[in-house]
Amino acid sequence: MRRIVCAIAFLLVFCVFGAATPRTLRVDYYHTGNAHEEWFSLDRIVLEPLEWPGNPHHAIDQSQLGIYLFEVRETSSGELLYSRGFNSVFGEWKTTEEALHGNRTFSESLRFPAPDTPVEVLLKERGESGFHEVWKIAIDSRDKFIERGRPPSPGPLLELQKMGDPATKVDLLVLGDGYTAEERGKFEKDARRFMEVLFATSPFHEHRSEFNVWGLCPAAEESGVSRPSNGIYRRSPLGASYDTFGTERYVLTTENRALRDVASFAPYEFIEILVNGQTYGGGGIFNQFATVAIDNPWSGYVGVHEFAHHFAALADEYYTSDVAYLPSAEKTEPWEPNVTALLDPANLKWRDLVTPGTPVPTPWNKEEFDQFERDIQKQRKELRAAGKPEAELDALFRKEREKEDAMLGAQRYAGKVGAFEGANYESKGYYRPEVDCIMFTRHQSFCAVCRRAIERVIEMYTDRKE
Repeated sequence: MRRIVCAIAFLLVFCVFGAATPRTLRVDYYHTGNAHEEWFSLDRIVLEPLEWPGNPHHAIDQSQLGIYLFEVRETSSGELLYSRGFNSVFGEWKTTEEALHGNRTFSESLRFPAPDTPVEVLLKERGESGFHEVWKIAIDSRDKFIERGRPPSPGPLLELQKMGDPATKVDLLVLGDGYTAEERGKFEKDARRFMEVLFATSPFHEHRSEFNVWGLCPAAEESGVSRPSNGIYRRSPLGASYDTFGTERYVLTTENRALRDVASFAPYEFIEILVNGQTYGGGGIFNQFATVAIDNPWSGYVGVHEFAHHFAALADEYYTSDVAYLPSAEKTEPWEPNVTALLDPANLKWRDLVTPGTPVPTPWNKEEFDQFERDIQKQRKELRAAGKPEAELDALFRKEREKEDAMLGAQRYAGKVGAFEGANYESKGYYRPEVDCIMFTRHQSFCAVCRRAIERVIEMYTDRKE
């Protein structure tokens, strides 16, 4: 039955979008609000320069991932043509202290294959009973006000890895921010280094042949990006900056318009932004982009960890580091695949992967770990406050990882899937699948639950079958 439904959906998409591969249509809009309410308004509709890179066999998102979901429906029939779940910078910001006291506006985009017939684009938000509609816009691709001009070229497109037709592969775009024209050669080396680290990590390693990887690097006037906490300010082409939401290591961009115009020169579904800098940092938003400070000694770990947020909607499993987000008023079951509130232990979302004989919840030496991490965080804050060089922070991180690896590796249920308390930024009430994982510490491997979540996304964008 599932194959029949998919075949019907493919035929419908084929008919509406036409026999030839359609161009990519993009809706840029503004998302305004606060912790309690939000509003949406159209900025522009853009016909991007390149053809749609997506797989027509997988136009409909059945993953149930994301805070938001958008649908493209044919106006005359109401048939669903395309859908994708995603998170947004606004969606994260609304959970911060600042959002309790004022409004902000963020630019966001929805991308999909340009239809031949009028459509409605519906934006939905996750609620207690599922997704509900929050905004709708009608689009006719023949509208003369659709932007068809080409933005300024960011430079030559680099083919870092070409494994096949973009329609049947995952297309990853690596962007550089804070690289001057003289540093383009450095960007290419950095991009290839990031790519090799990503594909050295399971399960990306086993599925490398399913990825095309492209590179673009718009020239910056100055080397590096903004870091306000250190008094450093840059107008970099993509607008990446440290100190997002007041967290010094959190690197995001809120310059969505600029980001999308640059990215439109490549066939892409996922974006990794390499920040040209040495200070530890990065960030990742599901189905938006990920970032990493590429010259930091921990860029390999940070790059893979943050890309996992972006690619597979994996949640953070750590809970001892400072974050900007306020804790939820009550414990509800998270939608992310790798954390749980364990409200119903008998129906644990990854119960099929639980190692036989492993109790749920699963005991581990949490008290000793928590005390160690509190000491590390105290030392980290003292080093930052004193303005110590990055080398001293790196030495502290090495000490931390060595102790974590030894402590967690010695646990009775190390390497086994269960439900270990401490996850989702909270010490109590949320659980992670294994005692250690890239999403928990600077560990070098994903746990079994995270690996499966990543593979499911790979399947969604390719013709690979489990």
